[in-house]
Amino acid sequence: MGRRRSPLFSFFVAILVLAALAFVTRGWWLPSAGYALVYSEQPEKADIAVLLAGDYSGLRIQKAAELVKSGYVPAVLVSGPHGFYGFAESDLAIEYAVKRGYPREWFIPFPNDTLSTREEAAAIVPELHRRGVRSFLLVTSDYHTARARRIYIATERGAGPAFRTVAARSQYFTPDAWWKNREGEKTVFFEWSKTIATALGK
Repeated sequence: MGRRRSPLFSFFVAILVLAALAFVTRGWWLPSAGYALVYSEQPEKADIAVLLAGDYSGLRIQKAAELVKSGYVPAVLVSGPHGFYGFAESDLAIEYAVKRGYPREWFIPFPNDTLSTREEAAAIVPELHRRGVRSFLLVTSDYHTARARRIYIATERGAGPAFRTVAARSQYFTPDAWWKNREGEKTVFFEWSKTIATALGK
C-alpha cells in the first residue's frame, strides 16, 4: 500500500496547476484587467472640457485641446495641484499646450491643493456650478477613465451637469498589451490599487 500524500503536497501541486493555467490563459485575462479600467465615450458638444490632473506626458491636455479645435467645446478647465517646483500643474500643462501652437485663451487654469481624484472632483463640481455649466467633457488618461467617471457620478449625486468621459491615450498603457512593459505594469497595479481603495471609501 503506497504512502498517502500529505495535504501540504497536494496544496502545492494545486498551486502549480493554477499558476500554469494562469500562464497559459494570460492572453485572455490580462487584457480583461486592462479593459476594466477604461470607460471612453465619443465626445459630443458641451459647454466646457474638464482636464484632470496627474499626467506628466502632455497627452491629456493635447487631447483636450483637440476637442476645442474640433468644435466640441469652447474652452478647457485645466485642473492641477500646486507643488511642482513652485508651480501649479495646471499652469505647466497650459504652457506645454501653448508651446505646441494651441491658443492660450482656450485654457482656463484651475490650480488647487487636492491630493486625489475624489478631492479634485469635490473642488471641480462646485466650480462648474458657479460657472453655470450644464454639460462637460471629462478628459483624462484612458486607464483612469472608469474610476474617474464613477467618482464624478458619486460626487454629483444626480444634481450636477451632464458629462461624457473622453479618454486620452497613454504613453505606456494599452489595455490589450499593458504587461509587455514595466511602466504599463506599474500603471495597472497602481490604478487597480486606487480603484479598490475608492470602492472602500478611501
